Amino acid sequence: MNNPILVFAEQKENQFKQAAFEAISEARRLSDTLKTEVVALVVGSEIKDLTDQPAFYGANKVLMIDNPQLRCYINRPYTRAVLKAVNQVNPGVILFSATLSGKELAASVAAGLGTSVAQDCIGLALDGEKLLARRPIYAGKAIITVKIINNPAVISLRPKVFPALAPDESKTAPVEKLKITFTPDDLKVTVKESVKTDGQKKELTEADVIVSGGRGMKGTENYKIIEELAEILNAAVGASRAAVDAGWRPHEDQVGQTGKTVCPTVYIACGISGAIQHLAGMSSSKCIVAINKDPDAPIFKIADYGLVGDLFECVPALTSELKKSIKKQ
Repeated sequence: MNNPILVFAEQKENQFKQAAFEAISEARRLSDTLKTEVVALVVGSEIKDLTDQPAFYGANKVLMIDNPQLRCYINRPYTRAVLKAVNQVNPGVILFSATLSGKELAASVAAGLGTSVAQDCIGLALDGEKLLARRPIYAGKAIITVKIINNPAVISLRPKVFPALAPDESKTAPVEKLKITFTPDDLKVTVKESVKTDGQKKELTEADVIVSGGRGMKGTENYKIIEELAEILNAAVGASRAAVDAGWRPHEDQVGQTGKTVCPTVYIACGISGAIQHLAGMSSSKCIVAINKDPDAPIFKIADYGLVGDLFECVPALTSELKKSIKKQ
């Protein structure tokens, strides 16, 4: 396999997501074994200031598709852009980040190429010149290893699983600009306006620490308890499906099979019983802390640390102790 590895380096509002650097780094590790090069694809509008960063993480070359119609992610024009890069590079492997948009884009690109896609992978290895991909199935209750026999291999990588290399800012890579034009069919959907909502400052899929609340929070007003803890820990705030369905938190905060899949260093579950739907989105966290008054809650079966107690007493006490610890430092 001497064909290059193409990496879709995902950015939003002209800032790379951390998952983009993780994907480029994993491509670098693969390319060192395959003896091929890594090509990073940067897609967006007015993105020329971003094109130096992929080289810091191991990209040998950068493709840039800069077009006003690509300012916001919309599936059809972004798919067209990636397919144009594929035609230019003829890659043996195409890597995406398994974010909400990344997984959708990977599937659309695979469909456009008439091939399959391995989604949300947590491990890659080589069997000769064929890639082996490890990915969770059955809502995370089992891990399957699949051999990718199609060419190119289209894969999305779960964020926070593949470590990013330490950036080397002395590295550079040539940048090639690709031009693209769109037909009316490509632009049936357009973004007229983006409105930012107040709320969490950190993106769930990129946070090192997440504090989540479930049905046990009993209402919107009680989330201030875990928001205070999250602020101390520089964490993102998440929620279970039950909390989102109840209208206590927006859907963008939902962790689980129908929400976001996260893999933080620490995941603190407050008042979350541990339904399979929720476990599918957070069970790969490196350290899980559960706070629940029900000693038989399923969440305790996967928790590294469990505290049986009333979250309305335990969480404020934990916040208070952390504040004292920080003051002493």
